[in-house]
Amino acid sequence: MYTKILLPTDGSELATATIREGIEFAKQINAKVVALFVASNYQYPIYIDIIPPNTPTEEEYQAAMRSYGGAYLDAAKFVAEQASVPFEGLVQFNDSAAKEIVHTAQEHNCDLIFMGSHGRSGVGSLLLGSTTAKVLSLCNIPVLVHRTKNH
Repeated sequence: MYTKILLPTDGSELATATIREGIEFAKQINAKVVALFVASNYQYPIYIDIIPPNTPTEEEYQAAMRSYGGAYLDAAKFVAEQASVPFEGLVQFNDSAAKEIVHTAQEHNCDLIFMGSHGRSGVGSLLLGSTTAKVLSLCNIPVLVHRTKNH
């Protein structure tokens, strides 16, 4: 069946619930998990004449995003350890979360992506479409779309 499952997270409540369910699913089928947090690439502020002194450098931005994403991954790692599920956590940078999810799944030989139907709400998700829908359109490996009971 499946031996390595990719669990993407954006830190939202839905993604956190999906991570827990994905780890439980992995435990039931004796699979490993790779949890992934995708941060946007650094955007140098080219649209202004004078760069404010508090603008972070690319290195500062990446360190902050690694820390931010790492907090979500640490929580997932704790759940995986409690369930005795082998765990790997990754923070990657890409302006397209969907493309990075598919790329990471391929690079890490995952044979299933387990993700929620959406992680963000509001006008942005209506205009851009959900990350899950984009993953489904880009991916050639199975994607299990999880819906929580209260969503």
